[in-house]
Amino acid sequence: MFLLVLVLNKTELLEQVLQSLVQAGVPGATIFDSTGMGRALEQSTHDSILAGIRTIFEHTRPQNKTIISVVNSPEQKDSAIRGIQNVIGDMSKPGVGILFTIPLADVVGLNGNQ
Repeated sequence: MFLLVLVLNKTELLEQVLQSLVQAGVPGATIFDSTGMGRALEQSTHDSILAGIRTIFEHTRPQNKTIISVVNSPEQKDSAIRGIQNVIGDMSKPGVGILFTIPLADVVGLNGNQ
């Protein structure tokens, strides 16, 4: 099993990305609103009046989405990655996002695993 993590900067593609995961056979995913460190540092350096106004609007539109999912096999992982790349395009360009996987040794509570 693998943990698949995608930080998606192009949030308008979220639904298409999720559909690509379904097509790859991924059983589910968890989605977080997230903000990159550069954006957070940039916002903290602005003057306090503008920062106060910005906080009103920042909760209505997150900077990016982080999607995590456990995938069952190397084949499913590869299929999910291909699907995501087909939706997002060239991830080597700045501002698109980042995708990585981590092998999992123990998974409890998923699909009857103990």
